Amino acid sequence: MTLGVLALLGFQLTDSAFIARLGTAPLAAQAYTFPLSFLIIGIQVGLGIAIAALISRALGAGEAQRARRLGSLVLLLGAAVLGGLALLLWLIQAPIFTLLGADSATRALIRAYWAPQLLAAWLGALLYFGYSLFRAHGDTRLPGKLMVLTSLANLVLDPLLIFGLGPWEGWGLPGAAWATVLAFALGLIIVGRRLAGRAWLALEGLLDEARRSARPFLGIAGPAMVGQLMPPLAAMLAIAVVATLGEASVAAWGLASRLETLALVVVLALTMSLPPWLGRCYGAGDWAQVDRLLRLAVRVVVGWQLALGGVLALLAPWVAAGLSGNPEVQQDLALLIRFLLPSYALLGLCMLMVSAGNALGWPLRSMLMSAARLFLCYLPCLWLGARLGDLVGLAAGAALGNLLAGALAWQWSRRLLRVRMDRLVKTI
Repeated sequence: MTLGVLALLGFQLTDSAFIARLGTAPLAAQAYTFPLSFLIIGIQVGLGIAIAALISRALGAGEAQRARRLGSLVLLLGAAVLGGLALLLWLIQAPIFTLLGADSATRALIRAYWAPQLLAAWLGALLYFGYSLFRAHGDTRLPGKLMVLTSLANLVLDPLLIFGLGPWEGWGLPGAAWATVLAFALGLIIVGRRLAGRAWLALEGLLDEARRSARPFLGIAGPAMVGQLMPPLAAMLAIAVVATLGEASVAAWGLASRLETLALVVVLALTMSLPPWLGRCYGAGDWAQVDRLLRLAVRVVVGWQLALGGVLALLAPWVAAGLSGNPEVQQDLALLIRFLLPSYALLGLCMLMVSAGNALGWPLRSMLMSAARLFLCYLPCLWLGARLGDLVGLAAGAALGNLLAGALAWQWSRRLLRVRMDRLVKTI
C-alpha cells in the first residue's frame, strides 16, 4: 500500500515538475488551484473514511450482507456528491481565484486547465471509493498495484500531452490534467472489472439500508468531511498570504505542497490501511489490540518522518534545482524544504490520530482535533510568521504550527484511549 501511495503522490509531484518547465506563470497558476483540489479530496476522503469504518465494523460483527449494501450505497452517493461539487467549482471559479490573489493573466491560464482538472478530480474520487471498498475488505494489494499503474500511465502521458510529439506542440498546462484523466480512467476500468467478480456489492434492500445507516454514516462522514475541509480552507488563506510575496513564492509554495504529500506517503498509507483494522478491533471490543496498533504506527511515523525530513533538509538545494529551473523559485523552495520537512514528523502523528479517531467511534472529537490543528496551531503561527514580512517567517510559523499540532493530538488520543480502556476494565 505504501508503494502505491508513493507512486500516486509521486506522479502529482511529477506533474508540477513538468509544468515548471513551462515557466513560472503556469506553475503559479497550478498552485492557485491546489486549495480547491484539496477541497474535493477532503470530501472524498471523508466519505472514504465512512466507507471503510462502517463496512469494516459490519464485517467485524459478522454482517456480510449489510456490508454489501453499504458498499453500493456509498459508491452511488459519492459519485453524485463529488459530481455536483465539481460542477459548482467550475461555475464559481472566477471570484474564487480572484480572492486568492490571481491576476487576470493567471486566471486565463487557470481557465484552460480547470475543466479537465475537475474531471480528473471526479474520476480520482470514484477510483478512491473503489480503493476504500477493497481496503475495508482487507485487500490493500490491488489498490497499491493500481496506484503504481496509474502513476506510470500518467508519467508516460504527461510529457506527451504537455509538450507534444513531433510537429504537434502539445496542450501545455491543460495537458497535465488530461494525462491524469486518462490515467484515472484506466484505473476505474480495472477496478470495475475486479468489483464485478467479487460479492461485495448488493442492489437488494438499498432503500431500507439507507434509512438504517443514514445516521451512523453521517455521524462518521459529516465530521470527517468537515475535518477534511479545514485543510483546504487553511490552504486558501495560506496561498493568499504567499501571493503578497510574489509569483516566484507562489510557485515555490505550490511545489512545496506537492512535495509535502509525497514526503507524508507513509503517513497517508497508514491513514488508509490502519482504520479498517482498528474498525474490526472496535467491532470486536479489543481495545488492548487498538492500543498496540496505535503505538506501533506512531513509532513508524515519527521515526520515518524525522529521518526523511533531515535528509531532505540537507539536500534542499539539489531537490529544489531538480524541481524548478528558475533560480528564484529554487531559492524559495529550498528554504521551505529546510523548515517544513522535519516538522512533518509531528504533523504526521496528528494526521494518524485523527484518522484513527474516526475508525474508533470518535468522529466529532476527530473533527475538533482537526480544527484545533489548523485554527489553534497552524494558522496563528503562520500569521505570526507572516508578520515578519518574508518567506522565512512564513515557513518558520508553519513548522511551529505542525509541531504544536502533533503534541496536542498525541495527548488527546492517549487520554481518550485511557478512558475507554478504564471503562472496559470496570465492566469486566
